[in-house]
Amino acid sequence: MPRTMLTDQHWSKLKAILVNFGIYLKHNLRLFLEAILYRIRTGCPWRDLPEEFGKPNSIFKKFNRWCKEDKLLKVFKLLSIHADLEWIFIDASHVKAHQHATGIKNQSISRSIGGNSSKIHLAVDANGNPIEFIIGDGTTHDVKVAPTLIDSLDLKETEILCADKGYDSEPIREKIENTRTKANIPKKRNAKTSNEHMDWYLYRIRHLVENAFARLKHFRGIATRYDKLKQNYENSVALACIFIWLPL
Repeated sequence: MPRTMLTDQHWSKLKAILVNFGIYLKHNLRLFLEAILYRIRTGCPWRDLPEEFGKPNSIFKKFNRWCKEDKLLKVFKLLSIHADLEWIFIDASHVKAHQHATGIKNQSISRSIGGNSSKIHLAVDANGNPIEFIIGDGTTHDVKVAPTLIDSLDLKETEILCADKGYDSEPIREKIENTRTKANIPKKRNAKTSNEHMDWYLYRIRHLVENAFARLKHFRGIATRYDKLKQNYENSVALACIFIWLPL
C-alpha cells in the first residue's frame, strides 16, 4: 500500500463536512480522496496511480464530476470561515504548465519566453492560512487580478490588507480603503510621495503568504500544473488548501 496522507483524526473531521454537502459516504470514499492526494503530491499521470486505490479511469471520471460541481472548492470555503481576518496578506506565484496541460483554449494558461504558465493569486489570514485564491494565466499582471481577488474577500473585520510593491496602484488602494480597511502597500522607488503610511512591522511578516505558497508547492501536482482544465486545477489547489486546514 502506498503512503497515505489522511490520519483518522483528519478523516473524521473531513467526513462530517462531506456529509453536510450531501456526499454519500461510500466505503471507498476515503480511498478516493487518498488517490487524489497521492496524485497531486507526486504529480504522476492518472494511469500510474497504484492499483491499491482502484481503477485509474474510474478515479479520474469521479474527480472530473466533483470538479464540475466544485465540491472541493466548497469544502475549502467552509473550512476557511474560521480564519482570523484581522490582517490579510495577498500575493501571486507563477506555476509552470506541463506540455500535457496545454491544448485547450481559455484555461488560464499563457505562453511567454519562459514557457507555458499559470498563476495562483492567493490571500491568507493573520495566521498564514489560505482563505481565497484565483487561478489566472501566467502573463497577466497581479494588479489586473487584484480587484477580483479583493472583491471575493470579506473585509468587514479586516483592519489591514498587506501586499508588496507589485500592487502599487491608487485604484487598488481606494478599493481597499472604501471597505474601511487600511491598504499596507509600499510605493515604488519612482513614486513622488513617501511611504509614511506604511506599517513596516506588518510588511515584514508578509512572509506568511510566501510560506503558504511554499506549503502548497510541496505538492508536485500544484508546483507544476498537469491539469488541462482550469476547474480541475482549481479543485486540486483547493484540496491542498483543505489539507493545510484539517489539522487546525
